[in-house]
Amino acid sequence: MKPIQVGLLGIGTVGSGTFNVLTRNQEEIRRRAGRGIEITMVADLNVERAREIVGDRARVVADAREIIANPEIDIVIELIGGYGIARALVLEAINAGKHVVTANKALLAVHGTEIFAAASAKGVMVAFEAAVAGGIPIIKALREGLTANQVQWVAGIINGTTNFILSEMRDKGLDFDVVLKEAQRLGYAEADPTFDIEGVDAAHKATLMSALAFGIPVQFDKAHVEGITKLAAADIRYAEQLGYRIKLLGIAKRRDDVGGIELRVHPTLVPAKRLIANVEGAMNAVMVQGDAVGTTLYYGKGAGSEPTASAVIADLVDITRLHTADPDHRVPHLAFQADELRDTPVLSIDQVRTAFYLRLRVADQKGVLSSITSILAASDISIDAVLQRESNEGEHQTDVIILTHETQEGAMRAALAQMQALPTVLAPIVSLRKEELA
Repeated sequence: MKPIQVGLLGIGTVGSGTFNVLTRNQEEIRRRAGRGIEITMVADLNVERAREIVGDRARVVADAREIIANPEIDIVIELIGGYGIARALVLEAINAGKHVVTANKALLAVHGTEIFAAASAKGVMVAFEAAVAGGIPIIKALREGLTANQVQWVAGIINGTTNFILSEMRDKGLDFDVVLKEAQRLGYAEADPTFDIEGVDAAHKATLMSALAFGIPVQFDKAHVEGITKLAAADIRYAEQLGYRIKLLGIAKRRDDVGGIELRVHPTLVPAKRLIANVEGAMNAVMVQGDAVGTTLYYGKGAGSEPTASAVIADLVDITRLHTADPDHRVPHLAFQADELRDTPVLSIDQVRTAFYLRLRVADQKGVLSSITSILAASDISIDAVLQRESNEGEHQTDVIILTHETQEGAMRAALAQMQALPTVLAPIVSLRKEELA
């Protein structure tokens, strides 16, 4: 049987890994897919570099549209990234009747509704396992493996850069700015790390997981996004003393009590005994809670040339197996049938319910703790634990750490404003959310 012919758009880190793994494991992949899969064309602006990678095993061109226009190409892999030219090329490939594999989480989180609709209209597939958590097959788990379940929540460490930084801050007691510079030196962080450290990259991925988990359209603009730039080493230390670790989590949660979905990314205290709290360095992990299966955990490398290539090639195999099938019998792009997606609203952050960690820098005098706890009690916010550090010799101020039970975000914000106005509160209050994940 004639091999499936693939065109590769972009042969950078992931593209070169995809080409090399597909070549190296060609026979094993053929045995799984039922026929050969070959990258026969590569498009990259750096033609010379591309030729050094592929040699004479594929034709190299500078113009990606030559691949799209080639009637021999069955599948187009988009590894260019970004929202601009990538969106145009993906839509053109779909319009030309070609299946698409992409690792572009930003593109799908922002324009996924348009792209999936175009693919359905043309009867082609858009596969994106590599767009979330690199080599971890979380998309397949949500689309297929957990299909019997009503998913209750998904929570994931889905950005390796921020997890590396938080791990180093905890291990070495260093502040964020110091560790960021070290992460950049070691290659774990980009020269411009904004998308990572401000939580945007994780929010793109959480948006896709929320759509797969709950059968809703992709709605990146509704996600609440906070990064790790304001985290202090002191808070990581205090969290550790209380039995927690701080992780940047992407969280999507079903809220049947109000008929909505929570979609949020932010630093989160997690009990140290949870497996996900012990995911260190640049590794990724995703937890999924289903009503039938309970809690499942998916762990592995969330980035890198060959780990991400593993996911790209898995998509190639899936498409190869299914491309001749009736489109109505394929696995839907977002796990649910296209006409069964629901308009369940994504809740505003004020409607979110979670527990909190609070750090208050206060004057070391009588009555301070009483005034703080009175405000919380009046707001119907119950306290789980309190940690008060003794002031150093000659100091007249100290830190008070409070863990609360679950409450509504809006109520906590109002209480924080009242506490901040107290004359005995001497610095901006640090407020972090806490999740038990059980």
